[in-house]
Amino acid sequence: MQGRKDFTDKVVTRFRLSERVPAHNLYRRLAELVDWTFLYQETRALYSHTGQPSLDPVVFFKLVLVGRLENLVSDRRLVEHCALRLDILFFLGYEVDEELPWHSTVSRTRQLFPAAVFERLFDHVFAQCVAQGLVAGDIQAVDSAPVKANASLEAVLEKGKPSTSAPFLATGEPTQPTAAAPAVTAPAHQLRQLATRQRQRQGAPTGALGAQHEQARLLSNKTHYSPTDPDARISIKPGKARALNYLCSLAVDTAKGVISHVQADLADSRDSLHLPRLLTGLQQRLRSQQLRMQELLADAGYANGTNYALLEAQQVTAWIPVFGRYKAAIEGFTYRPSTDDYTCAAGKVLSFRKYDTSADGTGLKIYWATCSDCQQCPLKPTCVPGAKRKQLTRTLYDEPYRRAWQRQQSRRGQHMRRVRQGTVEPVFGNLLHHYGLRRMNVRGQAGAHKTMLLTAVAYNLKKLLKYRLNRQVSLAMALPQSLLAAARRSYSSTA
Repeated sequence: MQGRKDFTDKVVTRFRLSERVPAHNLYRRLAELVDWTFLYQETRALYSHTGQPSLDPVVFFKLVLVGRLENLVSDRRLVEHCALRLDILFFLGYEVDEELPWHSTVSRTRQLFPAAVFERLFDHVFAQCVAQGLVAGDIQAVDSAPVKANASLEAVLEKGKPSTSAPFLATGEPTQPTAAAPAVTAPAHQLRQLATRQRQRQGAPTGALGAQHEQARLLSNKTHYSPTDPDARISIKPGKARALNYLCSLAVDTAKGVISHVQADLADSRDSLHLPRLLTGLQQRLRSQQLRMQELLADAGYANGTNYALLEAQQVTAWIPVFGRYKAAIEGFTYRPSTDDYTCAAGKVLSFRKYDTSADGTGLKIYWATCSDCQQCPLKPTCVPGAKRKQLTRTLYDEPYRRAWQRQQSRRGQHMRRVRQGTVEPVFGNLLHHYGLRRMNVRGQAGAHKTMLLTAVAYNLKKLLKYRLNRQVSLAMALPQSLLAAARRSYSSTA
């Protein structure tokens, strides 16, 4: 006999949410994993003792973490999605007939809480990872990736010229300051280079699509800004389109792939400039857990003499490939560390003369020979035909560069490169494609930093849950063997 199910929409029914969510569910295990009550104390000072009750801080953080775990960027879609999921309602502590907070309430609460509260949540979860043995701390891998800002490149405006005096009214009184375009602060020679580059692109017969249009413009952070999100920066990655981005800088522990530090940086500067701030936060977090970093892995984008010297001063081995035109040895010249000078092929000495700085502020050391030595040298026509003497320029951090180059050429250096590629790069792939970090839904560097912290917390929680589940399975598989061994021992003793 064919059956048919009839549905009657009952007003009253016996229903318990905890009975509908199985014990192995992700959100049920997550609710039991973390003690969320510490967030009340962390946020108590942000509220008044009077007025209407606010959104529960624990509910807020659970909501935004669900958005990261479900790969949802929009707050509106997040609230709609949570209302349809029984396991998420159980995780949030809401009944089926209770209304979830409005998406605007979630947005305003995110703006209310400072980044320090989000960092406290990250530290709390990181401490649990350390307690479970997921973090070793000795080897850290560092990398960065651009994240699209919540602003359009089509809406960027030109920066204004710097004003030398405040505007005055007809009465002679100064006007009130208004929100105006930021002034151009780039040096004149950089602006001339940009203008020359745009003329070359417009005049090239084969170039970028639309470059020859009369209204085509070359967008640069030196001349343009975003009024929607002034902290967003124009950047471009090889193979990608130019866009307004933030830079997500990340540190990952190589033991189990747990994220140990994350920060939001401006995307208009080199990766190497962000390493000192990243290193400070990372070292503080590791020291708070009685861990010590001994080795740091990074790509060539972090190669910098200042970074090499900083890591050596902290007794951290830097596995960072040397980038650029640095050469450990100069062909035809021999360096003597004891006297800090060079000897040329003709036996003449090039002594250290002075310190200098390059155009980007890098420290330099200048060596040159005497004019009399070079004028009488038979190699002058081929060595320095148009100068009075031979001059060598070396970086101020030549010794740290040399040691980093030697590590790079070693077998362990090649191994560390593979370790870095297999540790931090897959983490970024997961965050960008499965944890909602493909685009910001907030504005400002502080908001971007909060979003990146939440994404890292969600990733570490997934790591922690997976480790606990695997450990339980391993114990369950090992338990019969131990009981069997005990039974054998008892049998042999009685026999």
